Amino acid sequence: MQPTWLMWARELQAIAQTGLTYCQDPFDRQRYEQIGALAARIFAEHTDTALERIAELFDAQSGYATPKVDVRGAVFRDDGRLLMVRERHDNRWALPGGWADVHQTPRENIEREVREESGYECKVRKLAAVWDRNRHGHPPQPFFAYKMFFLCELAGGAAQPSIETTEIAFFAEAELPEDISMGRVRPHQLKRMFEHYRAPELPTDVD
Repeated sequence: MQPTWLMWARELQAIAQTGLTYCQDPFDRQRYEQIGALAARIFAEHTDTALERIAELFDAQSGYATPKVDVRGAVFRDDGRLLMVRERHDNRWALPGGWADVHQTPRENIEREVREESGYECKVRKLAAVWDRNRHGHPPQPFFAYKMFFLCELAGGAAQPSIETTEIAFFAEAELPEDISMGRVRPHQLKRMFEHYRAPELPTDVD
């Protein structure tokens, strides 16, 4: 489970964001701004992120507060090996993916992410999991997020690093790398993708 302070900070930020979207009274607006500032202070106090950076992230949000959507592609070769990319940001391995873009379907989002980050083409075969990031041991993040994992099959292309990745490789389940980008994917999630690959009839995992 996520620490209590993190859940409180996120909830306060969401209340402030939604309140600022709908309030009409200037005094209410001031109060919601104070709530948002308090949420930023709580987050900055418990992390290495500067208060100014947190405040910028929170101020950039508008509209009714809802979870963000992170998409990840579990792309398997015919030999059962799983595609992973080494992230330039932290030099660690992850499944290709990222925040879902607007004006694209979930399928289009993940197929684009795989192509851009690895050079490979894939075809989505199944939504394997929809997980609440808070419940899976990921490092603290400012916003709520749902992580959507798609089971995919390789459809062409060739390994090609990108502005986001430095290395592309396929791994057997017994050979998964130890230096995994924990903010993006957790070892138990990778193991679960292998289970879905071996048993495609499994239902979608939902928190």
